[in-house]
Amino acid sequence: MSEVTVKQLAEVIGISADRLISQLEEAGLPMKDADGTISDDEKVKLLSHLRRSHGKAADETGDTDIAEPKKITLKRRTVSELRQSGSGPGRSSKTVNVEVRRKRTYVKRSVVQAEEQRKLDEQAQIEEEARRKEEEALRIAAEAAAREESERQKAEEKVVAKLQAEEETRAKAEEEERARLEAEKRVAAEAAAAAEPRKPAAKKEAPSRTKYGRKELHVAGDKSGRRKKKSRGRSRVTSPGGEHGFERPTEQAVHEVSVPETISVGELAQRMKIKAGEVIKVLMGMGSMVTINQVLDQETASIVVEEMGHIPKLFQENAIEQEVIATVAGNVEGETIPRAPVVTIMGHVDHGKTSLLDYIRRTKVASGEAGGITQHIGAYHVETDKGMITFLDTPGHAAFTAMRARGAKVTDIVVIVVAADDGVMPQTREAIQHARASGVSLIIAINKMDKEGADPKRVSQELVAEEVVPESWGGDTMFVEVSAQTGQGVDNLLDAISLQAEVLELTAITDCPASGVVIESRLDKGRGTVATILVQNGTLRKGDFLLTGSEYGRVRAMLDENSKPIDAAGPSIPVEILGLSGTPNAGDDVLVVENERKAREVAEFRHSKERDSKLARQQAAKLENMFSRMEGGEVTDLNIVLKADVRGSVEALSDALTDLSFDEVRVKIVSSGVGAINESDAQLALTSGAIIIGFNVRADGSAKRLIADEGIDLHYYSVIYDAIDEIKSAVLGMLKPIYKDEIIGLAEVRDVFRSSKLGAIAGCMVAEGTIKRSSPIRVLRDEVVIYEGELESLRRHKDDVNEVKSGTECGIGVKNYNDVKPGDKIEVYERTLVQREL
Repeated sequence: MSEVTVKQLAEVIGISADRLISQLEEAGLPMKDADGTISDDEKVKLLSHLRRSHGKAADETGDTDIAEPKKITLKRRTVSELRQSGSGPGRSSKTVNVEVRRKRTYVKRSVVQAEEQRKLDEQAQIEEEARRKEEEALRIAAEAAAREESERQKAEEKVVAKLQAEEETRAKAEEEERARLEAEKRVAAEAAAAAEPRKPAAKKEAPSRTKYGRKELHVAGDKSGRRKKKSRGRSRVTSPGGEHGFERPTEQAVHEVSVPETISVGELAQRMKIKAGEVIKVLMGMGSMVTINQVLDQETASIVVEEMGHIPKLFQENAIEQEVIATVAGNVEGETIPRAPVVTIMGHVDHGKTSLLDYIRRTKVASGEAGGITQHIGAYHVETDKGMITFLDTPGHAAFTAMRARGAKVTDIVVIVVAADDGVMPQTREAIQHARASGVSLIIAINKMDKEGADPKRVSQELVAEEVVPESWGGDTMFVEVSAQTGQGVDNLLDAISLQAEVLELTAITDCPASGVVIESRLDKGRGTVATILVQNGTLRKGDFLLTGSEYGRVRAMLDENSKPIDAAGPSIPVEILGLSGTPNAGDDVLVVENERKAREVAEFRHSKERDSKLARQQAAKLENMFSRMEGGEVTDLNIVLKADVRGSVEALSDALTDLSFDEVRVKIVSSGVGAINESDAQLALTSGAIIIGFNVRADGSAKRLIADEGIDLHYYSVIYDAIDEIKSAVLGMLKPIYKDEIIGLAEVRDVFRSSKLGAIAGCMVAEGTIKRSSPIRVLRDEVVIYEGELESLRRHKDDVNEVKSGTECGIGVKNYNDVKPGDKIEVYERTLVQREL
């Protein structure tokens, strides 16, 4: 190759001549200027120097083939000019030189991989070293443990050998002592036999037996009944006959085992004084796989007791209760005398039941009830010209079904009041059914005869349809036309009641312990529990011990329906009593017992049974809720804490509110009770997220503060249908909304046009209804929905319009959908909210 100058070589390489001269000087070549020439050998020397400077030397053979560098660094420099014109007139433009320098380094991939592999090898080496050290530590610990175990075993062997040697020495000494004593006895016996005359041999006395056939335990004669301190040395106690002092009984002990109606396996084993595993083994042999806590019935438990060799003794858990009831029934003896009839006034709401009774009593009761409707059972006894009659006034509202049923149960005669201008209504039919179910006599009072629209014949015809036929029409039911306002026919009604009572021949015993039924109960702030009781037999006196349901107590005070204190009440007399331990349930039987102890035992037994049944119902409800949630999704609960003035209102409100439950919303009575709303009720409502309903009761001071601080929802009511209507509205508000799709238009696609802005535009003819812009649509192909969306554009003759009516052509753009084809149908609909109803 011909020689070139330094300047020419610098231009070929792409660097400056000065840099090339400096590199030649570093390579040891003579100093040259830019015009000097460079030979081929000098070029090779320069190349070798540059390779060595990049970190690669020649191989051992001296070959000039130098290995490739590990990394290469590239530097670039570019110069450009920016021309900037003058901002004002007459100003010249100026030029700016811009120099850009770039530097980029490339690393060889093998170098990076080698570095990563080196790091991995180092990490593996460190881990191997740590593992080796850990194994060494474990080996040392194992050797130390083995040495300790060996030393412990050697020490134990030494102790055992020492004890065995001591035991052998002691046994040998005892054997020698026993031999010495026997020798002394034998010598003494021989001497005595030689001294005394010979006697006939006596029969060997048989060991005594107990009445169960087992041998008696032999106790040494020198041993007293008291326990003495144990001596250090071992000694064996023997009886004079040479038998051991104590022997394990050779026969099984037989016990009498009391077996209740239900008993767990563990308790049964405890009563038989054996381990529970033995009982489980016997039951497994009988084919029953049980656990120690499993409950057995009485029959199975008695079979197990017999299998184990014991004597089962069956008894009923309610034996005390049955005994008390039998004792009271046995004391019902004496002379029977006629008693007053108990008459229940029943009928539909606002048909005038209370007003009719009001006229008979010459008082104003109806005006005192909230809303003008009866919400409690009112019990009164009235002295009339025809004799004394006891009246029970029941509510007519639909929510008080249980009260009406209870009224029909304790009564002798039912008077059903029907308004002459209204006729037979739902609660009228229900009252007829209750009277028939109770098997009591029935009298129909057609009320409101003073009104212009009164039509007793229509009422009679409607009652005949319910199979209640008047006597005048050949039936067996007395019909009386009355007016509670004018008093028309009231005397006839009393005559009918007296006549019916004579036919029934009602009698009772007065000189025996009283029995009756709870009509109503409530909590009074100043007097405690107040219960209204109808005495059915005997005489109730102040100071008697009462048992009613799960409550008991002593009659501290007794009041008549006018709140006047009385000392005694005979049959068919309603009274209010004070002194019970709690508010009994309406309809519970009332018994007078001998003493408070028996009353308390029976009440506690009934209370525990109620608690067990309540827990069982709750557990069943939990399972039902779980399965219902698994089947139909989650159900929203509307929790309510309910407090009312009397027990009957609590019962009626609970039933009415629970009936408002829906598939999606369930009304749940978290707690209910009688009396004022207290702090525990408010705390329960706060915990369970419930609303509090107070029916004719109010919150006390501490409850008011907690309710105000925590913002608990509290509602007061005095009329039952107000409470039902408001809770019904709340339930409706919690239901999920239901939407109904209503088709408002149908368009047929005739052709499809393509637009760069809007995509596919369907040329349509409106076949039915109206097509509205921005309405939800469905695209149908062969009457099958293939897309649901909404209209994006609606045009008529290139103009945007809001709606197009039937028989008109239009262009429709479907939002986010371009697969519309001729022959498709576009269905336009509106979604409307449907009002939910219970």
